Amino acid sequence: MTWHFTEDPAVFRAGAAALLAAEPARNTAVLTLMDTADRLGWWTEPDGRVTGVLAVSPPRVPALGVVTVEAARALAALDGEEEEEATAVRGETAAVEAFAEATGRPWEPTVRMRLFRLGTLTPPDPAPAGRARVAGPADVPLAAAWAREFSRDIGEDPTDDPDAFTELVTDRISGGRLLLWEDPEGRPVSTASVSRTIEGQARVSLVYTPPTARGHGYAAGVTTAVSRRALEAGAEQVLLFTDLANPTSNALYQRLGYRPVTDHLGVKFTGTVR
Repeated sequence: MTWHFTEDPAVFRAGAAALLAAEPARNTAVLTLMDTADRLGWWTEPDGRVTGVLAVSPPRVPALGVVTVEAARALAALDGEEEEEATAVRGETAAVEAFAEATGRPWEPTVRMRLFRLGTLTPPDPAPAGRARVAGPADVPLAAAWAREFSRDIGEDPTDDPDAFTELVTDRISGGRLLLWEDPEGRPVSTASVSRTIEGQARVSLVYTPPTARGHGYAAGVTTAVSRRALEAGAEQVLLFTDLANPTSNALYQRLGYRPVTDHLGVKFTGTVR
């Protein structure tokens, strides 16, 4: 049993193909990161089966896909050997806890999330006022500002790089994957985006409504629209993550037809080995 690592997405795809295809929902974070990750890894059993995958993004944050507890502990034993120690880790709760405990370093949870998968899309009734539209190049400044606010809302520390959120939303806008909800006067009041479809799965994210526009159902409208767009583009599974500390969003997505898949945990390390 061993971990294998590469910086080449093609090598990773070849090594982990069976697991990525068999569990696209549970591997959604790895699938959406693998073409830009600093490092990719897969865990093999003695019979050659691959039962774990990960993608490492800066600053040294492993995102665990399907990973057994045994594989997570083995990964922790390698932490810091070939490169600097992980600053944080995220993934399914049991694997993340196993990795964090096995490092022997102090850590604390940063977010508890739930992965949802769309069943039957159920639009809000009554529908919110206004309509959805695909964002264009002129919307980049607004979308980037909202992406930064979304990051703050979910407890992340927005990067100091002023171009980071611009690059993020520009990529999604250029692919027609970021939508805005406009009120009846044509003013943008909410947004949502969706990832590229990989292995049949696409993930909704950046669902954000500024505080002054909340309480009118705009998030439900734009989430429905972007979910439908993903299905029409050929996604077999449409996914999204929710913050378990936000009961409002968890209830909203379930009303729209999303159903729980598995719980996730994000942690950060706060010191060296105990």
